[in-house]
Amino acid sequence: MFNHILVPVDGSKPSLLAARKAAELSKVFGSAVTAVYVVDPYPFTGVGADFAYGQSQYLSAATAEANTALDAVKSIMEEAGVAVKTLVGEGHAVHEGIVNTMVSVGADLIVMGSQGRRGLEKLMLGSVTQRVLGAVKIPVLVVRE
Repeated sequence: MFNHILVPVDGSKPSLLAARKAAELSKVFGSAVTAVYVVDPYPFTGVGADFAYGQSQYLSAATAEANTALDAVKSIMEEAGVAVKTLVGEGHAVHEGIVNTMVSVGADLIVMGSQGRRGLEKLMLGSVTQRVLGAVKIPVLVVRE
């Protein structure tokens, strides 16, 4: 039913639970799995050249964080006996990076975690999951704690 599952991760507990669910689904459907961690490559755009050193430090830290989260997904998939391809995606907004990755890998299902924020916190912080749901035309399975 699903040929390619995309699992956006950020290292949080809900995203790792989503990776476990994606592994289960992959085994059932024989699906390929790609895990992506999205990094904003230019978070200091418009701030000025004075932050060039900060940009380099940011990218190093963001890449290290991405690799840590993706390594956790690799372990989950190995434990389940599922092959996974991992990517560090780019996007000024995380949901844009997820959508771009979905298109580039040809995913037909997204399995992602959600923090389950409500009320004012959701209004102030927004929701990557909500934005992905509004931007894609493929099924999205949302996994919550």
